[in-house]
Amino acid sequence: MAPSVVTYALDRLADLGIGHVFGVPGDYSFPLNDAVEVHPRLQWVPSANELNAAYAADGYARRRGAGIVCTTYGVGELSALNGLMGAMAERLPVFHLVGTPSLRIVRQGLICHHTLGDRNYQRFEAISAAASCVSARLTPENVVIELERVIDKALEESRPAYLTFPMDLALMPITGTPIQGAPLGAIDQHASVAVELEAVLDLLEARIKAAQRPVVLPTITLRRYGLVEAFEAFLEASGLAYATTPMDKALLSEGHPAFLGMYNGGRSTPAELQGVVEDADLLIDVGGLVLEDLNTGLWSGRVDGRRTVALHADWVQAGDQVFTSVSISDVLAGLTRRFQADAPRVACWGDQRPVQPSPLLPLSGEGDQATGSASFYPRLQRFLRATDLLVSDTGTCLLQLNAIRLPADVAMESQTLWSSIGWGTPAALGCALADQGRRVVLVTGDGAHQLTVQEIGVMGFTGVTPVVIVLNNGLYGVEALISETGHAYNDLPPWRYAEIPAALGCKGWWCGRASTVVELEQAFTAINAHNGAAYLEVLIPAAESQPLAEEVIETMHQTTTPMLKDQSR
Repeated sequence: MAPSVVTYALDRLADLGIGHVFGVPGDYSFPLNDAVEVHPRLQWVPSANELNAAYAADGYARRRGAGIVCTTYGVGELSALNGLMGAMAERLPVFHLVGTPSLRIVRQGLICHHTLGDRNYQRFEAISAAASCVSARLTPENVVIELERVIDKALEESRPAYLTFPMDLALMPITGTPIQGAPLGAIDQHASVAVELEAVLDLLEARIKAAQRPVVLPTITLRRYGLVEAFEAFLEASGLAYATTPMDKALLSEGHPAFLGMYNGGRSTPAELQGVVEDADLLIDVGGLVLEDLNTGLWSGRVDGRRTVALHADWVQAGDQVFTSVSISDVLAGLTRRFQADAPRVACWGDQRPVQPSPLLPLSGEGDQATGSASFYPRLQRFLRATDLLVSDTGTCLLQLNAIRLPADVAMESQTLWSSIGWGTPAALGCALADQGRRVVLVTGDGAHQLTVQEIGVMGFTGVTPVVIVLNNGLYGVEALISETGHAYNDLPPWRYAEIPAALGCKGWWCGRASTVVELEQAFTAINAHNGAAYLEVLIPAAESQPLAEEVIETMHQTTTPMLKDQSR
């Protein structure tokens, strides 16, 4: 007997290697919920709400390559939209499955719940589809063909897909022949036109060999398309050195011998890296740099497009030359082969590195001194161990973590572009389920954590064992930084954070609170000795979150009327 529409869709998505579905059940999505519950390769994750489910699926897709979030019609799908828009911005293929009213209801014009009572049953489709690169309404007749189109497009663009299942059609048998899919790692997302590819390889090989001061700027696009190992092979063969922007931090281990540091315009670390990047005679942008404010030191970077060759997912630009239908995977592989065929390659900079990455932060504070950022981050740096996955929520913690060098082989996930506070806690859950070989260490501020804290209970329910570190300064710290003066609306309700895991049903968690340096050191020692999840509240003085200089805030917001510039200079 042919599988039902919903069973076939889940089978096809599970073929990609997805093993979990995040969501909130609802009556119109019961066919989906029921099918996940009995599916041999999928596990339902009972998210606290739809927004958290979308955030968790985002985190899952970062580590597994794709994710699934399942919601009901109207109230459920709209609640997930902020998380899905984040996945759009950060290029993550999250499949959004939505159960909708049956066609029997629609064709009778019956007014049903979760609507505006106006018999416009398609009102929400355009809204939800806007948070995806492709969408489809699945039926028994089209499900086989449409799923291939949707999966292909979602993986090609590495962005979300929106799929609706009318409740009655979802349970009907499909009419086409089922397709057995391949796992993500075996799928070629782009193909190259041979003549264009050879022209790009010729250009890049000649430019690299002629360059005296080349620098590579790889982007997170490489991880989205499973090309990190291919990029590392290219570095080894070419002898090139690289730096990352904040969005691309820890793409490779920051202990890699070719790593120079983090380029962030005037906020680069080390500071002299800005000159190294901006004075390079060749910049190879691998994946498409995002010249966003937080990614360029508030637009203080000066990357010269005339000296840049940009390798996008399926096209290349070198000055005024544009090459289309060229896969980034084929370009990396082709260049690697060409350099491997040459004599052993010496690094383009010779034996003298232009800059050394920042060392470990010096330890600050001791004993009964109060904890603060100066004492916390150096000790966190030493607490992290190889194979850890550091997840940073949006906020002041991300600004601090971007600037430090991570220990060798520590990976990192953050949401620099979309920058939605509260993303971190659910995303850490998704990361922990998707990448179970790593210890997930979440650093979040109390303001962000209060938005999505319910997912701590889901962590306990699913049995993942992260280390959750909540920095408690009693306010929305990052908002205080960018306000002209202090505002009462940044103040937070005072929670007893260390008691939250127990209240949410977590068992076997180490929980504690650190307000002094010695307590922080003891907590980190105890967590490393504990075989299980941990939750640590660290007090940070609210006084640290002082408004930035007025000119910095104005650079960010650009609200004042520009002054007449002195034309005599």
